[in-house]
Amino acid sequence: MFRTLILHKKLMVCALFVISFFFYGLDYILLGSAKELTIWFLGNLAFLPIYVIIVTLMIERVLKERERQAVMRKLNMVIGVFFSEVGSRLLKELFTYVVSSGEVKQHLLINGTWKDKDFSDAVEYLQKSNININSNCCNMLTLKRYLAEKRGFLVSLLENQNLLEHEEFTDLLWAVFHLVEELEARKTFESMPQSDIDHINGDIKRAFGHLSREWVLYMKHLKHDYPYLFSLAVRLNPMIDSPDPAVY
Repeated sequence: MFRTLILHKKLMVCALFVISFFFYGLDYILLGSAKELTIWFLGNLAFLPIYVIIVTLMIERVLKERERQAVMRKLNMVIGVFFSEVGSRLLKELFTYVVSSGEVKQHLLINGTWKDKDFSDAVEYLQKSNININSNCCNMLTLKRYLAEKRGFLVSLLENQNLLEHEEFTDLLWAVFHLVEELEARKTFESMPQSDIDHINGDIKRAFGHLSREWVLYMKHLKHDYPYLFSLAVRLNPMIDSPDPAVY
């Protein structure tokens, strides 16, 4: 196969030389002036490096864009697996810690009528709003057990080299993984000093902020590229009190 490829390249080079000589010969026959032909040849030869630079840059750009798109497709698959295995359930769990959750919920009730502007507005709201967290009214032991079960899965995601192309999602994984470590480091959550409660609240706030923004962007990706997956994700929206996968 390798020899066949080399042979094809040689034949292509020879064919290009034959075509070039044919047209130069045709010019000479029609013009009958070797001087003008030589001038044109040297002129084209002078611009050859510029042609090479332009073509090389264009080809390099196209190849890089194709490579970037291929990496993003793989990365979106990883993100999809994350939300399927951990992210959606974790978003619902962390949402119970949010103070004034009703206002936040209004901006995250994604449905089939959402446009790009709606997704952008939701992300902007999450970035600008100062979401408060209160862990006193929630069972952190339940959250700890759930995240401990998913620890191996989270570690495997951190080992994925494609994630280096997506800094925001990498930050999300680190925030969630840090929350896991903080919760696992504590044997009990009773009689915690206020300073420690505030620290845990900060870790939950960081994880929820990253998670909610990436979830909105992931839902936008599904709407554009995988409408059938988006339809199910909307019906199972973790912001809905009683999600129902049935289609009515």
